[in-house]
Amino acid sequence: MDDYRKNYEYWLSDPYFDEETKKELKNIENDETEIQDRFYKELEFGTGGLRGVIGAGTNRMNIYTVRRATQGLANYILKEGTKDKGVAIAYDCRRMSPEFADVAALCLAANGIKAYVFDALRPTPELSFALRTLKCTAGIVVTASHNPPEYNGYKVYWEDGAQVTSPRDTDIVKEVAAIKDFSEAKTMDMDEAKKAGLYNVIGKDIDDKYIEELKKLIIHPDIIKEMSKDIKIVYSPFHGTGNVPVRRVLKELGFENVYVVPEQELPDPEFTTLDYPNPEDPKAFTLALKLAREKDADIVMATDPDADRLGIYAKDAATGEYMPFTGNMSGILIAEYRIRELQKLGKLPKNGAVIKTIVSSNMIDPISEKYGQKLIEVLTGFKYIGEQIKWFEENNSYEYVFGYEESYGCLVGTHARDKDAIDAVMCLAEVAAWCKKNGITVWDQMINIYKEYGYFREGIHTVTLKGIDGAQEIQNIMERIRKDPPKEFAGLKVNEFRDYKADKCVIISTGEEKKTGLPTSNVLYFDLDNNSWCCVRPSGTEPKIKFYMGVKGTSLEDSEKKLEELKEEVIKKLAS
Repeated sequence: MDDYRKNYEYWLSDPYFDEETKKELKNIENDETEIQDRFYKELEFGTGGLRGVIGAGTNRMNIYTVRRATQGLANYILKEGTKDKGVAIAYDCRRMSPEFADVAALCLAANGIKAYVFDALRPTPELSFALRTLKCTAGIVVTASHNPPEYNGYKVYWEDGAQVTSPRDTDIVKEVAAIKDFSEAKTMDMDEAKKAGLYNVIGKDIDDKYIEELKKLIIHPDIIKEMSKDIKIVYSPFHGTGNVPVRRVLKELGFENVYVVPEQELPDPEFTTLDYPNPEDPKAFTLALKLAREKDADIVMATDPDADRLGIYAKDAATGEYMPFTGNMSGILIAEYRIRELQKLGKLPKNGAVIKTIVSSNMIDPISEKYGQKLIEVLTGFKYIGEQIKWFEENNSYEYVFGYEESYGCLVGTHARDKDAIDAVMCLAEVAAWCKKNGITVWDQMINIYKEYGYFREGIHTVTLKGIDGAQEIQNIMERIRKDPPKEFAGLKVNEFRDYKADKCVIISTGEEKKTGLPTSNVLYFDLDNNSWCCVRPSGTEPKIKFYMGVKGTSLEDSEKKLEELKEEVIKKLAS
């Protein structure tokens, strides 16, 4: 009998698993494909934590997989000798999120580790802020971010407020993997945990401190005050955690015309008004744009369910149409405004640093150069940006100015160490006020930035491959490209080929090899002629492989044409 069948029978018969779980599994007894998918492997506790479909089984998000992961984390904390500092826990609006948060808290409590649990759903960046404020040793966020409604997840943070990085991440993974039997994971009664001071509720006090830290980041409160009655903002929290903090911070800053999309205001784990709760998806903005046209809004913003990603639209003055911004564009918009205005006020640090991931826009390069800011590139994943901030502080080397990634995430300030869409909404609202005062729209300002620094455009092509066969196919694609990397794309020569898994960078013209200088990761990168590039990597959170590309053109139309040509070649040579 196959191992997955043995695991299935074990879950059906062992008294450790509750009756509700067994009933769910009994209902699929005639569906061999479903049984195999649920039990052919354990839901992988990767370097960022867990993410998967909710349900019974080893390859699913449920109370048992969450408890096991938490026991692994607890074992690591106990070995580190930091259990007295405790662990902060936040959760989003998804199905089972509050339950998973409590499962994690009670597992920690049973191990003698204090848990600090938010009293209701909160944004991921506020968890990062909270664990730093409470001086906890670690943090947990129960969220599947922008994934479809059947998913949930579990992310682990360390005391600096960033998601765990090497070697700590792999050490925690080993501790989780060492737990062979689900029954090894401890738990205790909620009332007993509270009585022992091991389960603690956190709420308003942290909220107040978080909002105060955000407001300190505003550069021109005078401009906001001047334009507060004129500027119109439409916002959607996509049924998630952003609703309360976004409305609060905008109101306290003085913005008077903030219109929240009513159909998407309240928490809804099914995301019934959305195909996909992701601000990268244009369809997700349908209701927000309808409201924007009714209100004649200047800017339209939406945050994903755990409020670490932000998408925006803004009006083109020439056509009156609302234009979409990519995550690269919104990141550049905030960065350029802040760096420019801070310099004008004499507040831009001389040892300032801007951080981007390797798949983010190269447009930040000339901006950083113009203002004398150090530009640092890191691997994909915001935890690497958080890690750089930690190193800046430890080494007294650079002062953090801004960090962003292409996937609609950025961080202004060091109050948190993960991307923060609440802070991004606030900063973009300030940019919108500045634009209004200067008689232009936010889209007009984006065009001004293009005119000054060049028409950089980026794209992405994603292939979804689910199940056992899909996972194998993703690995096959990566190995095929690795063994025989193309030498050109759409007439653009490959100047440099980087294999981050092998820590190898090859200069094509000379054959010279050197190290990448970044941690090991299953990523392949092609540096091309004419400020162009492409990159391929498997997703760390979904059964997908992603193909990124970027170009620089002489106009918006030219850059779009070049991007399409490069995208076609990338799909043909890498994805097929």
